[in-house]
Amino acid sequence: MSGEDAPAQQQNAVDQKQETKPAEEPKAEPPKTESEPAAAAEAAATPAATTEKVPEEETFTYRALVLTGYGGYDKVKLQVKKGKPALKAGEVLVRVKACGLNFADLMARQGLYDRLPSPPVTPGMECSGVVEAVGEEVTDRKVGDKVMVLNRFGLWQEVAVVPASHTFLIPEGMSFEEAAALPVNYITAHMMLFDFGNLRPNQSVLVHAAAGGVGIAATQLCKTVKDVTVFGTASASKHETISQGGVTHAIDYRTKDYVEEVRKISPKGLDIILDPLGGSDTHKAYNLLKPMGKLITYGAANMLAGQKKNLIAVAKNWYHQFSIHTLSLIQGNKSVCGFHLGYLDGETELISQAMSTVLDLYKQGKIKPRIDSTWHLEQVGEAMRKMQERNNIGKVILTTEPMPEEEKKEEAKKEDKKEDKKKDDKKKEDKKKDDKKKDDGKKEEKKEEEPKKEEKKEEEKKEEAKKEEK
Repeated sequence: MSGEDAPAQQQNAVDQKQETKPAEEPKAEPPKTESEPAAAAEAAATPAATTEKVPEEETFTYRALVLTGYGGYDKVKLQVKKGKPALKAGEVLVRVKACGLNFADLMARQGLYDRLPSPPVTPGMECSGVVEAVGEEVTDRKVGDKVMVLNRFGLWQEVAVVPASHTFLIPEGMSFEEAAALPVNYITAHMMLFDFGNLRPNQSVLVHAAAGGVGIAATQLCKTVKDVTVFGTASASKHETISQGGVTHAIDYRTKDYVEEVRKISPKGLDIILDPLGGSDTHKAYNLLKPMGKLITYGAANMLAGQKKNLIAVAKNWYHQFSIHTLSLIQGNKSVCGFHLGYLDGETELISQAMSTVLDLYKQGKIKPRIDSTWHLEQVGEAMRKMQERNNIGKVILTTEPMPEEEKKEEAKKEDKKEDKKKDDKKKEDKKKDDKKKDDGKKEEKKEEEPKKEEKKEEEKKEEAKKEEK
């Protein structure tokens, strides 16, 4: 929900230098009784007294994760930036403590998320931290406030400049990790279920990826309404956790057809379906709605297959893109809604209302973000891998706390092992290619020898025939 200029300022202002130098203290006149050589000697002996102070804006450094290009996990690199970001009117400087990792960040890395500017750019849509400075015209935030932040991008770094209206005070007792896990997932789930879905008692809801950030948020929010039946898809190993969290019927989408499983329990279909998958799954979702049912589509996760952009998966998803005639909607008594939090970045009041409701529910103990794991900025590749391979239950968090030296050494060892494995794999691959070439060469030789053998046999036959004639 960032303004267009705020993130750009954040990216560009870091390299600005303060042009005006601080005023130097006036130099004391040497006593008239002192000789000039003695005064010169004294000045030479105390050079520090005349040394200029370097402005803080020039010595200020901070670490930031930067998407350097589209592709695999290694495209997000940790860099050190110089220069203190400048504040515009209405903005605050936040010292970031924790950042949330979202599925959109994974898609952005592959160039599949259009709300992130072209590389090089710092990703990150949500974080938590402490206000370190406030700009002019900011009246509702002060230095020292603990806040969570929602922005279009630019939050995976140690300091971030954002509009004050994009920050929300962290409630008493909420950790920085929980605060970083809350904005994107809970606002998304709440607006879909209540603004679009109009969720009411005794209704049924299908939540895909029920063990993910939005999935857990949606499940918890469903439980705030009386007698709501929640169907949740997840791999079998996650069923116990999501059932304890409020999922009524857990379905293993890897081994079973979730449509058939839902029909067994609810033959008429469902009232609300949250669809983050896209493609053919959106068609299934629409057909699974009961009359007056609502389909809310909010993603295209089926496009993500592997570390790098998979053109086949993208093409397949677009080929199966859902479309429907309005007459069919009328006759089916169904509704289809689309939700994209990234395109609501200008709707400050709407977002603030949703956040206020979500925070009230947190204070009442009705919702609580589940943290799957916390990773240092240096480990962002592993954090993304865990989420992309669907191995998380809950939110994956990045912490700006520097990695201890021992852990750095361990990470270095892991990287060395990975490099060694890559080299070994390459050697094996090269050997396979060489062996294949040799085999192909031998086959060619055999092929060439075959006609010669045949000719020799023919000649032998002719010789035999001549002998018999004689």
